[in-house]
Amino acid sequence: MTIVYAIIIFLLLIFVHETGHFLTAKAMGIQVNEFALGMGPKIFSVQKGETKYSLRWIPVGGYCAMEGEDEESVNPRAFGNKSAPVRALVLFAGSLMNVVLAIVLLSMVIFAGGEPTRSLDTVLETAPAYADGLRSGDEILSIDGIAVSKWADISEALVGIAELSPAAPAQAPAEAPEVQLQIRRGGEEHIINTHFYRDEAGVQKIGITPAFSRSFPFFFKSFGYGAQATVGMARMMYEVLGDLVTGQAGMDQLTGPIGIVKTVGDSARYGFIYLVQLTALISLNLGIVNLLPFPALDGGRLIFLLIRKVTGRAITDKIEGRVHLVGILVLFGFMALITVQDISRFLLPGG
Repeated sequence: MTIVYAIIIFLLLIFVHETGHFLTAKAMGIQVNEFALGMGPKIFSVQKGETKYSLRWIPVGGYCAMEGEDEESVNPRAFGNKSAPVRALVLFAGSLMNVVLAIVLLSMVIFAGGEPTRSLDTVLETAPAYADGLRSGDEILSIDGIAVSKWADISEALVGIAELSPAAPAQAPAEAPEVQLQIRRGGEEHIINTHFYRDEAGVQKIGITPAFSRSFPFFFKSFGYGAQATVGMARMMYEVLGDLVTGQAGMDQLTGPIGIVKTVGDSARYGFIYLVQLTALISLNLGIVNLLPFPALDGGRLIFLLIRKVTGRAITDKIEGRVHLVGILVLFGFMALITVQDISRFLLPGG
């Protein structure tokens, strides 16, 4: 099943990316000659209007072949005959769709996990709070007289109280920081005084975890959290790219299709949620890498677009097409090296 999962993920991400190019090109009046999912020999194709839609055997790659993309064309609807802003928008749209997909997938994961509430899911039976009467299902209304409306308020208040007495011992509850909780249980309000304790890592806690809800408002808030998580992941990816450029990270930290397939298998064993998170990570990775300023990538094409806007026709479509062809060959060679590394690391004995 690992191979099946990997193929589905690859095809999904490629489809989303190329659909971004395709829909934007169509919206801008550009003629699209072929929309292909996969590479290599054709499995089947169907012609609808001016566009041929095809499915190909190798599920790593795909393309949206626009008229006049890499060669000169007299067709007024050719990609090369559109304005620079229009061409830039079409080139950028593929990566944008991958970023949007990452946001949507991470938002789904966050919503599935639910939003922490101020009601309690568990109270650790070995913690002082349990002995002092706190129970699962209790709703915390205030801490030391300060009202709380959400779990973040509770967590922030408890951390603040614990930090006021960082040296308090754990072995004697009476000597540990005390906290007063106002709770609601069965429609009645109660006051419970309890103490902190130290866990094995030395962190002061009272031993409670929140109950989670999946309310209708949280459905919309989860997209905001998903966007924040995507930005955080993107920041880390750019840091890794920076380390690669400066030599602080090596080739051994990169992986290709074989490594991705193995990671997909590992994530699938942990569960569907982990698989969705991995898909979001790969989608964001695809979007970022495609915007790198390298020939054949969308980022390289954007750089050429800027150069040609400044220099006029000093660089012809034919010259640019040749440069992108060289870029493709270099990328294939780089991918071959990564694949050899993956084979040695994941498939050969002792790897």
